[in-house]
Amino acid sequence: MISIKNLNKVYKIKENTVHAVKDVNLEIPKGEIFGIIGLSGAGKSSLIRTLNRLEDPTDGSIIIDGIEITKLNKKQLRNLRKEIGMIFQHFNLLSSRTVFGNIAYPLEIAGLSKDQIKDRVLELLSLVGLSDKVNAYPSQLSGGQKQRVAIARALANNPKILLCDEATSALDPQTTKSILNLLKEIQQKFGLTVVLITHQMEVIREICNRVAIIENGEIIELDTVEEVFARPKTETAKAFVSHIHPSSQSEIVFPKVPNSKVIKLSYLGESAKKPIITDLIRSFKIDINIISGDINELMSTSVGHLVVQITGEKEEISKAIDWLNDQDISLEVIWNG
Repeated sequence: MISIKNLNKVYKIKENTVHAVKDVNLEIPKGEIFGIIGLSGAGKSSLIRTLNRLEDPTDGSIIIDGIEITKLNKKQLRNLRKEIGMIFQHFNLLSSRTVFGNIAYPLEIAGLSKDQIKDRVLELLSLVGLSDKVNAYPSQLSGGQKQRVAIARALANNPKILLCDEATSALDPQTTKSILNLLKEIQQKFGLTVVLITHQMEVIREICNRVAIIENGEIIELDTVEEVFARPKTETAKAFVSHIHPSSQSEIVFPKVPNSKVIKLSYLGESAKKPIITDLIRSFKIDINIISGDINELMSTSVGHLVVQITGEKEEISKAIDWLNDQDISLEVIWNG
């Protein structure tokens, strides 16, 4: 569906040069919800805006459904953009138009008749749960309602791809969850390919199949959401995950007991539901103090995180850790006593 090859975006601001996107290569198949996460200034907005050429790349290629979009003329680009909806952080609604008028706007540009526009707008308002707001103005809506209008507008021309540029970062947690649930429902109903950028790992956890982590314009880690949560490889990925799951001594409070180790366990799927601690205590002459733990339900599986302190003879602790490594459990030693 989307193939990005050796993509670069360079901005020249007066005498300064900013290399916002550096040699990015990505393959995003049809029907995937693909997340791109990074800190402010990492290059994620520049990257996603090249996918519909709101930003023209400096060099490299972007191929969508077999079409090299960097070579399209203005007319061809207008036709392509009908197939790519976009949702923005600050909604970008027209304040002078009603909810109906905002959703109707791209349909008017596309040349649909008044009856066709009316039918399509009412259909979309029902889809996003705002049928009662048809004549309201943006100033009369909450943030979540504004984003629902923006989603309906992005879907007006039946796009194949939906781009979400920090679509929930201006919303409170409860509203964010409702918007993400709506996006999942829409993706499943229409089989859309969704590319979502965010700086919130909670959003990635909730909705995405795979995630790319971008730093200084480069993709530094790319994997399934489950793998990144369970076994982050880069320091940036670990920092994002630890925002949800504390993983270092500085973030976890525990007693400094001699002859002990504090370890963080991360495990996927069915292993997240096994009685690991019970089996450890029964199998080895050790004591275990559970410091923290949780199980998160991702899009397709469970990811568990558990921080424990193991106390006992060194040999028994070593045997216990060897056993854990055999259980397909990722293990990180946080503290040695």
